[in-house]
Amino acid sequence: MISTLLWTLIAVQVALGAFDTLFHHELTERLAWRPSQKKELRLHGVRNLIYAALFVALGWCEAQGALAALVGGLLAVELVITLWDFVEEDMTRRLPASERITHTLLALNYGAILTLLAPVLIGWAARDTAVMAADHGLWSLFATAAAAGVAVFGLRDLAAAGRSERLRPRPAGALVAALAPRRTVLVTGATGFVGSRLSEALAAGGHEVIALTRDPKKALALRPPFRLVTDLEQIAAETRIDAIVHLAGEPVSGGPWTQRRRTAIIESRTKLTGSLLRLIARLETRPEVLIGASAIGWYGLHGDEELGESGAPNDCFSHQSCAAVEQEIAKAARYGVRTVALRIGLVLGSEGGLLARLLLPFEFGFGGPIGTGRQWMSWIARDDLVRLIAHVIATPGLEGPVNATAPRPERNADFGKALGRALHRPAIMPLPALPLRLLGGDFARELLLGGQRVLPRKALASGFAFHYPALGCALAAILGTKPAAPRRAPHAELAHRLHLN
Repeated sequence: MISTLLWTLIAVQVALGAFDTLFHHELTERLAWRPSQKKELRLHGVRNLIYAALFVALGWCEAQGALAALVGGLLAVELVITLWDFVEEDMTRRLPASERITHTLLALNYGAILTLLAPVLIGWAARDTAVMAADHGLWSLFATAAAAGVAVFGLRDLAAAGRSERLRPRPAGALVAALAPRRTVLVTGATGFVGSRLSEALAAGGHEVIALTRDPKKALALRPPFRLVTDLEQIAAETRIDAIVHLAGEPVSGGPWTQRRRTAIIESRTKLTGSLLRLIARLETRPEVLIGASAIGWYGLHGDEELGESGAPNDCFSHQSCAAVEQEIAKAARYGVRTVALRIGLVLGSEGGLLARLLLPFEFGFGGPIGTGRQWMSWIARDDLVRLIAHVIATPGLEGPVNATAPRPERNADFGKALGRALHRPAIMPLPALPLRLLGGDFARELLLGGQRVLPRKALASGFAFHYPALGCALAAILGTKPAAPRRAPHAELAHRLHLN
């Protein structure tokens, strides 16, 4: 008979495993959407299915005789897989400290479980081979629930491993084909969601990248070659920099906007912009262009109005923070530097941004519209944003505000349906507006429940062609639902430009 102490240790193991899976594997590392973790996902999948079988077996029966040896064999296989998994993780990714601590606790607790379970299995093995029914009351129900949970995640991880090859991004160097000849580009926020892809593309395209980051450890994830600086003072006055792409700053989507966070959001952008201006002032050869990351929040909240770069803003915190950034960026013009404020929409990619946060609930069937679902979502695929940045650097006539959004914004409800179709899941679970307003205040009102219908008029007029003008083809390419997204035919692109103008 399995003791209460042993069941308690099993419950602790389940709780630690659930925390590790949800917090580390899903929310923090997003392993299911990282092609590099194909082997790790397979190991997790097989191990979870073994756990499911063990939970059912221990919860509802006594495996006697040779069957007890089978249970012991499953435990041994699980141990081997876990050790293999530890090696695979260390070889393919940097584990955060919290994940290493969790793994240590899981290993210690598992050792205690094996110590208590071994005598039970030895006793069962001494009997004639048979499966005897057993009922441990609430513990049996707990074991059933645990088995169902790990089985779902096990099957999901195996499926995710199978799609890994389809998730591999297109060659990065092709994204900056517009740039010629070789350029030297200073990128702030180089380790971020957009900055890392831009830095990779520039390096792969044969350009020199100067990556500014406050945390050198994060730079370990960047693909060389690049020059790392942690302070702009490390850049000598004789250094030639052709372009500066300023992407660094406190994320606006990090949580409710307390007064402290509002100050941090604005100062994180304006102070570094000021430092860039001082760098430009002391460089012997001034950069050709300074591109700064603003956002479509500059326009404030609007209804169905189509917004080009000449659209008027409505006052709110989103506008205030973006306006402060754009005012600082424009000051570089006094040094003869062309300035561009990229008003960036919702950047789509599986590795970060809004889409990465939506994948977990949508993949498990809990996705749906936010609030009424009628608010507009002006989005852009991450690779198209990188291409647009290269296009701006290479196009001297582009200056001032430039909308960095795809030409076909979507309402929130339609965005959810498209994501559901791409994942082959329903998207019918609404997220009510009232609790969001109560918990998030202006953060929820402006970023989740409000929106802007923004159109990239300047980009299209300058000759930029989006690889992913429509949401369906963007999601297909990002989520690996088909090998490649089709590009719009030239006559269709021309017709759409005429419509926008």
